[in-house]
Amino acid sequence: MKKKDGLVLRDVCGEKVIVAEGLGAVDFGNMISLNETAAWLWEHSDENSDINSLAEAMCNEYDVEPEVAKRDIEAVINEWIKAGIAEG
Repeated sequence: MKKKDGLVLRDVCGEKVIVAEGLGAVDFGNMISLNETAAWLWEHSDENSDINSLAEAMCNEYDVEPEVAKRDIEAVINEWIKAGIAEG
């Protein structure tokens, strides 16, 4: 997975959201809100990350079984691809 360039994770009023970088790019109708684990995944993933290494890291951070972590990570990444904020 590769995150789209120009997107950053921000804390807005206590909520983690992905927004386009730069004040001129802020469109509050197009922010993507993330829960705690999705925000953790966004922060820990890069184009060199694979699902197995992310799942292992997630299991070290949270109390989750490896197969559940892999399934959930795949689902979140697929949603990000559908939303246009990441590429497969």
